Amino acid sequence: MAGAPEHRLLDDGKRLHLHHGPIDLVIGAAGSDREIARAYIQARNRFQDVLSGLVEELAMLRTPLSDPPWKPKGPVARRMVEAVWPHRGVFVTPMAAVAGAVADDMLAAMTEGSDLDSCWVNNSGDIAFHLAPGQTLSLGVVGDLHRPAINGVVEFSHDMNVRGIATSGWAGRSHSFGVADAVTVLASNAARADVAATLIANDVDVDHPSIVRKPADEIDDDTDLGDRMVTVSVGDLDGGSIRAALDLGVMAAETLRAAGQIDAAMLVLGDQTRLVGDVPAAANSEEKRIET
Repeated sequence: MAGAPEHRLLDDGKRLHLHHGPIDLVIGAAGSDREIARAYIQARNRFQDVLSGLVEELAMLRTPLSDPPWKPKGPVARRMVEAVWPHRGVFVTPMAAVAGAVADDMLAAMTEGSDLDSCWVNNSGDIAFHLAPGQTLSLGVVGDLHRPAINGVVEFSHDMNVRGIATSGWAGRSHSFGVADAVTVLASNAARADVAATLIANDVDVDHPSIVRKPADEIDDDTDLGDRMVTVSVGDLDGGSIRAALDLGVMAAETLRAAGQIDAAMLVLGDQTRLVGDVPAAANSEEKRIET
């Protein structure tokens, strides 16, 4: 185990930073001082055994699901399996939902018995959030994980279904079979968004001499992908190749949306962007903005 869980308020005195091994969370909340303080205490308490619970079941979490489904003991692992189960027809392990599931679980801890206006858990770009009636939240979206600048802002309200957002791409934290610069998914929770973003990004793909791939286990001996080929570099792609790759990703996103797994998606490759579903654009306001 990597040390002990750490927690501190960030310099703004408003956001809470929680860190333990590979898990790095930034948490925020709006409401009365009393409710925020209680939510942060509940978050710190819940965070104490999140990583240890995952490590205890890690071997199974790195294995593709089969029927009948495996029933994990830990709450985060259960969220991971639930999010991945609908996609068991393709190669995917519960680890594809780990970041989103951690965010969802921490959000549940924060909101238990609370009366917050809003709160959110940002797990390195995979975000779970809560909104009370009448509240809104704006999120800045990054379209290229190599150059993390805000490419657009989406705004969510209480009456929308979306409560989770996740981004995946070949240059992100996890390995990808595809070449997407970024695929951002909106879904009913962050775990669903996480696995869907991974799968859609995998499908944004094309054969091109400028693309370099290597077996995953040559890059990371701790990977759950074995010797499957993952993208390590993407050079200059022509417009036709970009369109072909994005077409495949759009097909995957539309299939997931029709199945009720996602609400919307934004796919970015090179200078081209595709939208699937209703991505709610925000007004030019900096209020409550979170960068994914």
